Amino acid sequence: MKAILVTGALMLAIAPPLAAQDKQTATADFIDRDGKGAGRAALTVAKEGVVIELEVSGLPANKWLAFHVHENGSCDAAGGFASAGAHFNSGKSEHGLLAANGPHAGDMPNQYVASDGFLRGQLFETAVTLDGKDDGIRGRALVIHAGSDDYRSQPSGGAGDRIACAIIK
Repeated sequence: MKAILVTGALMLAIAPPLAAQDKQTATADFIDRDGKGAGRAALTVAKEGVVIELEVSGLPANKWLAFHVHENGSCDAAGGFASAGAHFNSGKSEHGLLAANGPHAGDMPNQYVASDGFLRGQLFETAVTLDGKDDGIRGRALVIHAGSDDYRSQPSGGAGDRIACAIIK
């Protein structure tokens, strides 16, 4: 028990103040279409964007899946996550990383799901901030789709159903 208390005390001594941590990081807990916990994302402010690390389970194995930031901070599983709204699009751009007038701020690269049904990924998103006035994503939703994004089709890349959702807090 002493080691735990000492370690905890040391962590507090070297960790940034709680208020600073809150502004620099966020988490998002994923739920699946049944409303059950499916994983988590950790978001960290970087010099010119946000680093997103995620691990989500129960997804279709051996498949590339679309991963986007959506405009609303709502994840109603009963409604197929339609409550998350459209892709976050602060710049009023076209959808798609390969679109002539794109991408949306919420467009991110497809993520690969391994044979165990886990998506484990790290990406750096430069089109958003965590708490910016126009480009902030805290309070919005992260959504994983059933298919891959073709990076061109409007308005959402033909990515299919929404199968996991998390609100960025």
